[in-house]
Amino acid sequence: MTVRRRSSHSRVREVVQGTVGLGLAATLLVWGLPHFGKTSWSAVWTVLARVPPVTAVILLGGVVIGLYCYTFTLTGSMRGLRHWQALIVNVAGSSVGNLLPGGGAVGLAATYTICRSWGFSRRAISTSAIVTGVWNVLARIALPLVAIVALLAGTGPDVPRALVDAAIAGTVTGVLLLAAFVSVIVSERAAVAIGRGVDRALGRFWRRRTMSVQALVLDLRARINDVVRSGWLVMTLGLVGFFGVYFVLFLICMHTTGVRLFYGQLFAAYAIGRLATAVGVTPGGLGVTESLTVAALVGWGANPPEAVAGAVLFSVFTHFIELPLGALGWLAWSLSPKKEPVELTASPPG
Repeated sequence: MTVRRRSSHSRVREVVQGTVGLGLAATLLVWGLPHFGKTSWSAVWTVLARVPPVTAVILLGGVVIGLYCYTFTLTGSMRGLRHWQALIVNVAGSSVGNLLPGGGAVGLAATYTICRSWGFSRRAISTSAIVTGVWNVLARIALPLVAIVALLAGTGPDVPRALVDAAIAGTVTGVLLLAAFVSVIVSERAAVAIGRGVDRALGRFWRRRTMSVQALVLDLRARINDVVRSGWLVMTLGLVGFFGVYFVLFLICMHTTGVRLFYGQLFAAYAIGRLATAVGVTPGGLGVTESLTVAALVGWGANPPEAVAGAVLFSVFTHFIELPLGALGWLAWSLSPKKEPVELTASPPG
């Protein structure tokens, strides 16, 4: 009875959070974009009306290429997964994860359902989710760091001091996260030390906890070690290709709407937007991503209506286009051959 009550409360909380998130996203898109862009929707629509149809075709083709690049990250994290399957998983999971209430949990559930129907074990699916999650976080940390370097190289002393401080803080954070992750993968001794250190730190504030971080870290190491050692290069190249193609699409959107800024500034605005996609308050960072991107572009001197129009155009083809692509993905999955899943025996840590 207690478990059912908790489950019911959990579902209600998820629905409320999802509804609030969608409401916030709609508010940021309708009110926030023209507010932060210091313009009006009528001026933005005037700019968007000048976008030629051929640009839409180019952007759609670029989105497909970018999504295919990401299939290398997925196939590198799950042995036996084919590229056409990875593409289905990507578009189907993203369509529900980034555009529906529940966010990442819904997307993960969709990925689990699809992969299980193809015969993949629970362990393989969860390991893939962990590894790709870490890779995506590291990539989103790396993008702003690269952008800061580009800004410093291109504009020199004109870069605000606060931005330089943010670059230093981001660099330190990124290096520490990467060092900790690599240490856990490479060295069991380091994994034990990190887990034990976190256990001690948490023990000072949370004495009644039953979970051991050390045991969790060791189990995590055992689950992902082989995958990372064999697939890290393919997964990394997949993410580089994905973010690289999407940056080209961002440049096309900005050029089409008339935004003329230094490439380092455009990459910085793009990086800020990609980092904001990880914000959990709205599905896929919707609304937050566009608002931050527009604020950065206008702050660096872009014409407000053109900046908002460019951000909207980019969002349409990298976010909202996932709905029809996701529908095609679900259709392709329904027609794909299914297979009974085979559970694998867990390998001991070490």
